[in-house]
Amino acid sequence: MGAALGLGVPGLGISEQAQSPEPPATAEVPFQISIMLWTVLRNLSFEERLDKVAEAGYRNVELVGEFEKWSENDWRNALNKKRELGITFDTTGGLHHANEKVGLADPSAREAMLDDIRNILPACERLGCRRIILLTGNVVPGLTHEQQHQSCIEGLQRAAEIIQGKDFELLVENIDPKEDPGYFLTSVAEGFEIIRAVDNPQVRILYDFYHEQIADGNLIEKLEKNIDLIGVCHIADVPGRHEPGTGEIDYINIYKKLASLRYDRFVAMEYLPTYDPVESLRTSREQASRALMCQQPLWTPKLNI
Repeated sequence: MGAALGLGVPGLGISEQAQSPEPPATAEVPFQISIMLWTVLRNLSFEERLDKVAEAGYRNVELVGEFEKWSENDWRNALNKKRELGITFDTTGGLHHANEKVGLADPSAREAMLDDIRNILPACERLGCRRIILLTGNVVPGLTHEQQHQSCIEGLQRAAEIIQGKDFELLVENIDPKEDPGYFLTSVAEGFEIIRAVDNPQVRILYDFYHEQIADGNLIEKLEKNIDLIGVCHIADVPGRHEPGTGEIDYINIYKKLASLRYDRFVAMEYLPTYDPVESLRTSREQASRALMCQQPLWTPKLNI
């Protein structure tokens, strides 16, 4: 789960970059900055949360299926606020909420997963949201690792048939074993192997730097070798899942590497703010945009004096 920076997303026929103006200070940054909404301001209504992230300068927002139980009035209010603020919903999860048996690693769950994709597409169309996060699910007892790996490939190939000719992408996310000990895809490196085997431009990786740092590290080399397979990146520092610069990940160098590789898709803040969420998100967005222009620290401690 920031201000659009003016370049389109290859492979998709939508003009998401037109949703917000291009700030002059970020003209050299090719990627677009987003916010995963579940991490902030959960005590507010959906519309109030959008107001706050827009106040922080974000015009791209990621969801986790918040719309699943909306009434028609909820839909109307959300879409009106989206238009008012010029916001793009760039990515959503939610399939794992609708059906617990959607894991790609389990062949017996495949038809349920495919049904969930078919069922969520109308809502995504209505939202203008073109990327859907899929999970591998947990390790399946009785199946070898190789069988589950192959199940992920076959499941994604089947899922890609559903969106063929449509303006959608599917993203597979890695999750570290500390957060979810049972999860199958703990290594983004294996995720890249799966996506290469699927061999479909509408199926990519959601590269979560937070999870990968905990699981395996070596973040930048994987960017260099696999940049063509990444649809979205997620940002949070280790430990604690807080602001970039509060922990051990050098996000200045990651932003620089993404830019040097001409990554022009989405980089989404998915962290838990340690201070005022609007101020924190604004600072993180501005620091990402300035990363190519100076080597200043990403984070300044907030002192309670």
